[in-house]
Amino acid sequence: MFAISGKPAQQSVGDTIQVLAGRLGTAQLLEDRRASIAGIRSLAKQYPASVASSALRGLIAGLSKDGEDVDTVKVTLETLLMLFNPDENSPEASEELALWIADEFTQRQENINLLLDFLDTNDFYSRLYSLQLLSAILSSRTERTEECIFTAPLGISRLVAVLDDKRDAIRNEGLSLLTYLTPSSTELQKRVAFEDAFERIFNIIKSEGSLLHGDRIVEDCLILLANLLRFNVSNQSFFREAGCVPRVARLLNDTLREQGSEPEVAEWAKLQRNRNIYALLAVLRLFLVTGGVGTQANQASFWQHGVLNQVLQLAFNRATEMQIKAEALTTCADLIRGNPSIQEQFAQLKVTSVLDEPLDEGNQAVQQSGIPQVYVIDGLLDLTLSVPLLTAFDSRLAACECIKAYFYNHPVIRKHFLRRAIEGHTSGADETANVLTTLLQPLDSQVSVDPYRSWFAAVILFHLIFEDANGKSLAMSVTEGDLSQGEEVVTCIQTLTENLLNGIQKNFDERILVAYLMLLCGWLFEDPDGVNDFLGEGSNIQSLVQTVLRPSGDGVTVQGLCAMLLGIVYEFSTKDSPVPRATIHPILASQMGRDQYIDRLTKFRSHPLVRDFEVLPQKLSVAPPGGLPNVFFDKTFVDFVKDNFSRLLRAIDRDPGMEIPVIANGVQKGISREMVDSLRSQLEEKEKALQKSEEELLSRSRQLGQEQADHRRDKETSAMELGKIKQVNEALHRHHEDDMTKLRAEQNRMAQDHQRQLEHVQKTAEANADRTRKRMEAEIADLRSHLNKSEADLAKANKNHVQDLQTAHDEYTADKAEQAARLQRAEEKAKDFENSREAATAKARKAEISLAETEKEKKAVQGELDDLLMVFSDLEGKVTKYKEKLKALGEVISDDEEEDEDEEENDVD
Repeated sequence: MFAISGKPAQQSVGDTIQVLAGRLGTAQLLEDRRASIAGIRSLAKQYPASVASSALRGLIAGLSKDGEDVDTVKVTLETLLMLFNPDENSPEASEELALWIADEFTQRQENINLLLDFLDTNDFYSRLYSLQLLSAILSSRTERTEECIFTAPLGISRLVAVLDDKRDAIRNEGLSLLTYLTPSSTELQKRVAFEDAFERIFNIIKSEGSLLHGDRIVEDCLILLANLLRFNVSNQSFFREAGCVPRVARLLNDTLREQGSEPEVAEWAKLQRNRNIYALLAVLRLFLVTGGVGTQANQASFWQHGVLNQVLQLAFNRATEMQIKAEALTTCADLIRGNPSIQEQFAQLKVTSVLDEPLDEGNQAVQQSGIPQVYVIDGLLDLTLSVPLLTAFDSRLAACECIKAYFYNHPVIRKHFLRRAIEGHTSGADETANVLTTLLQPLDSQVSVDPYRSWFAAVILFHLIFEDANGKSLAMSVTEGDLSQGEEVVTCIQTLTENLLNGIQKNFDERILVAYLMLLCGWLFEDPDGVNDFLGEGSNIQSLVQTVLRPSGDGVTVQGLCAMLLGIVYEFSTKDSPVPRATIHPILASQMGRDQYIDRLTKFRSHPLVRDFEVLPQKLSVAPPGGLPNVFFDKTFVDFVKDNFSRLLRAIDRDPGMEIPVIANGVQKGISREMVDSLRSQLEEKEKALQKSEEELLSRSRQLGQEQADHRRDKETSAMELGKIKQVNEALHRHHEDDMTKLRAEQNRMAQDHQRQLEHVQKTAEANADRTRKRMEAEIADLRSHLNKSEADLAKANKNHVQDLQTAHDEYTADKAEQAARLQRAEEKAKDFENSREAATAKARKAEISLAETEKEKKAVQGELDDLLMVFSDLEGKVTKYKEKLKALGEVISDDEEEDEDEEENDVD
């Protein structure tokens, strides 16, 4: 037996992976390749980088090569998934590895196509792992993966078809992949939607138990639905046309029908139900972007199918959670905002009251589940102003938004709402839910219990009168006190200001003070009449200045708003105001100071509640435990502050003599005093110019009278001269007739003379014509005789010429025959020469061929001679070696043999 001296060397992990990767690429049998992949899988979790660098391409190639074998595909996909999700404790795990693997897949389109092809199989693991692998690649290289899936043949169709899979795991994984695939790409959203995705999504929601009983899958379906509809007008239009709005209405209807009758459910189920309902409401709001292209059509469709009424009933259902109520009311606001027809019909809807308890069974009032119903506007006002619960803040804020949306951009509804509020306040019939009554009643210590009651009332009134001269004028008609009974009449603005100053003095909650200040700033801006009403109480200016001059502490917002209100009052005051501009300016510039004014406004503008308003959540959830939310301002007011901040900052620098003109309803209010003085001076100058013109007119009138008298005298003189001229004209007329008679006699005499001369000329012309004709006939006879003589001479000359032509023709014929003979001899010589040239050429060609053959033979002979010389040289070398060997062996070589060898060498040379 042989003994082993030591242990065999252990193979490292890297070497093992290399060996397995090599077998994967070279193995011929399917079982061998599958065994290699299984070995690689066992190492992939702990050594992902080593496996990826050595075997990744082999694994991808194996999917293509062995794609028909289910077991091989399963183990390969599992290995690839392990590379994306390695062990957290592995030293090779890193984010860069996932990016590198994703690049390996996405750099070649066929790799993504390969994974999508597995979706056509019915195998559970092939479909599931392919979807999971696509999700992992998508999370690492989102844009490139989206491009590959978009361009893959039937790629989107295959993914959407996965939603029809009856196996929950595959369907849910496909739903997750589509959710991550569609949040940003509009084209992908369109492709997915047009693959009947909406119908499939609603089928899943229904099969999973709808909103009330569905689990997280229902929420995921709604998230995917939101991805397909967000900012995509085409998909929103397709959603309406595909009949999906009635399905949304049925979901809401089922929720309302079952919500109150269902038994107690677990806390986690209730939480998921709220998430599902919240997600559906968020989907509805995607259709209702203010100013969107399809918003009007979407609002009309939701109204037509009763979605608005169902959402409204959901908001006022007592079984609905507060968070869902707030979202439902916000959705209602979006559903009616900016649509006049829906706004007008909205007020006719009824909801359950938020105040009354269920009625007794014997009461026959209109009710639902024993709770009386009220018109929606009354219900919204009750919820906004009469529910002091802190937990209801979000729903109160949403109800306030719904009220604002009700009269948004609708002057008729706004005026009607304000008039009803004024009538209710005047009659005292609806004290609990009247914005004017809430704001005008004296503040007491109870107001701090629910500071948002005043805040919501101020915000609603602010929106009713903001930038509306008619609304401001109507609100100014509200007064307190009866003058006929000796009571002091106090206007609405003065009452609001009094409540504000009392609140500042008693240090009420800052939200109440901010509410009054917001309302007054929005009311008095560009309203000189309102400013004059405010200045009717002269102490208001001093009180606000004292508030601004207090040591700055936590009241930055109140001091800043007071400074802004003072700036607005000064900006739009006039010389005729109860407190003139010339009086207000020294108070602001001296008592308060320009620097203090600018400092308070600047600090207010830079306060986080104003500066960061757009990003701060206006919700109760961010409030400290048990405390009030940090909601101080309305969005419209914040926009107003930011738009006019620079103007208000410069207001204190404006000269008191310059008034700001304001145009309201086409009528300009306020005017510059400098302009008035300028116009007066211009008027005086015009009057002086008019007086001067009148004096000039009088002078010109006198001058005109003198000229008229001169004209009459000139006219009489001209008449006398005209009579004389007529007499002279008549005399000339008589003399003219005598002259005409003489002229006619002279004309007759001259005509007779002319006739005689004409006859004489005719006779002379006839005699001359006879003489000329005779002379021409004689000349013609001479010409004829001369012509006959010329013809005879020509005939004789022609006869001689013919003889000369015949002689020349004969000579030409003889020369032509001689030239033809010469030409024939020359052609024969040329032909002989050509033949001899061709023969010489043939001989030269044969000589060249012979020379070439001779040259080849010479080269062949020379080659053979060179070969022989080499052979002789080799033989000579061998003979020399043999002789040396013989000498070494003791043999004697004779000199003759050496001489013979020398001679042979010489002969060879």
